Amino acid sequence: MIKTLIATSLIFSSSNALANLNTPLTPEELRIEKASQAMPSVLSAFASEVNQFEQQFKSLSSYAQAVDAVNDYSKRLWFSAKKRIATTQNLDDRALYWARLQSSKIIRTTKPAFSLSAAQQTVLLTLLENGSRGRTDLSYSQNTSKKILLTGFDPFLLDRNINQSNPSGVAALLLDGQVINYKGISAEINTVMLPVRYEDFDHGIIESLLAPYYALNNVDMVVTVSMGSKDFDLERFPGKRRSVTAPDNANVVYGGSKTAPLIPSLNDRPLPGTEFVEFSLPVSAMLSAKGPFPINDNHHVITLKKDFEPNSFDELKDAIAVRGGGGGYLSNEISYRSIRLRNQLNSDIPTGHIHTPRIAQFEPETEAKIVKQIQTMLERSLVAL
Repeated sequence: MIKTLIATSLIFSSSNALANLNTPLTPEELRIEKASQAMPSVLSAFASEVNQFEQQFKSLSSYAQAVDAVNDYSKRLWFSAKKRIATTQNLDDRALYWARLQSSKIIRTTKPAFSLSAAQQTVLLTLLENGSRGRTDLSYSQNTSKKILLTGFDPFLLDRNINQSNPSGVAALLLDGQVINYKGISAEINTVMLPVRYEDFDHGIIESLLAPYYALNNVDMVVTVSMGSKDFDLERFPGKRRSVTAPDNANVVYGGSKTAPLIPSLNDRPLPGTEFVEFSLPVSAMLSAKGPFPINDNHHVITLKKDFEPNSFDELKDAIAVRGGGGGYLSNEISYRSIRLRNQLNSDIPTGHIHTPRIAQFEPETEAKIVKQIQTMLERSLVAL
């Protein structure tokens, strides 16, 4: 991937447009000051690393140096976040999220000791995203029977609660690289942290991440995870359309509604596929994962005609999706996109979405229980893969 990005940047660098250091910060970066006041210890968790990166970035004398520096730094940020959450047991995903934003702000606003083009700056920001989200750390190195890919999400709806955590992010940090065992079957877990931004989804972040696995059938299960409502919900029938008024983390409101749900995009074209898809997770095995929270095989959907719980996929054949099992936001959409892609590429990898119980801002003890039960679900699944 790094070679591809470098090659792309060389094409872009033919442009004379320099990075505009007066460009407004992103909505996410603009929240840094408020977050620093609300939870200074979270924002200072990686202060040493961020400050060191800022000084290094100022001194960079070439674009090649910048690529190496950002690539190395972003990977170290991911590894440091995993180590921190495992060793301190504070179960806080927020430090990585805010450190990434502090770092992107540096790339966007700090002038290095060479002329940085706007296109080159974009490549550096992409390198930061990929490395600090675990996308460059997806090799399976353990000699296990099975391989599992799991995704988590950033905190979201931060204008409501600036200090919000996300149990799916905690799960991604804690479970990455872990080996689980059940009844003599072992599995290595790799994880990725995903942004809560419509634009990234419309540009194909899910498809580019998962297509190699589905094309080669080289993992044994793909599980997407996000924060939901009261219990654990296994989302059986994800829907295609967006229908919520909640903004994403970039403060974009897509415009879909209950009466006029909108189809997302995939690289500037309407997202193809049926209105609903059906997941293929090993449901019976997952439902046996006992813990403090109930686990539901959730069939609930909303179409333009009715709100109901279909027993089979055939009942959705002529329906227009308003809300899938996972709702009408990006939690539902990551599930829809991953399953649609799996079907398109004729893969037989079991794929589906787990909605976790919701937490109020930051509840480390509850999040520990959530992650433990997710791990138990994955363990029980091994006998069915």
